[in-house]
Amino acid sequence: MADIAVTMPDGRSWVPRFVQGLNRDKCIGCGRCYRVCGRDVLQLVGLTDEGETVPIAIGADDDDDGEYEKKVMTIAQPKNCVGCEACAKICPKKCYTHAPMQEGG
Repeated sequence: MADIAVTMPDGRSWVPRFVQGLNRDKCIGCGRCYRVCGRDVLQLVGLTDEGETVPIAIGADDDDDGEYEKKVMTIAQPKNCVGCEACAKICPKKCYTHAPMQEGG
């Protein structure tokens, strides 16, 4: 199967690479990726000692962190991803994996 490419207005070919995964162990919950993604793909959550996620309101006070051990980003709406890879480019811990869409897939 071949990668699906997009022809840009100037004739160049571009292969979008869509978000596939996010390594929670590496994520520090800094929110940089959330701020650069304008497509509502990501959501910040709390992660408990047991590995369960707890919703967090963006801008929540750090005093509300009693329910979770640390903050991590999650991929909430993967179908909203346009393949720009801005999240991976800004991530200081290189948490993201991306892959191109395949023909017939």
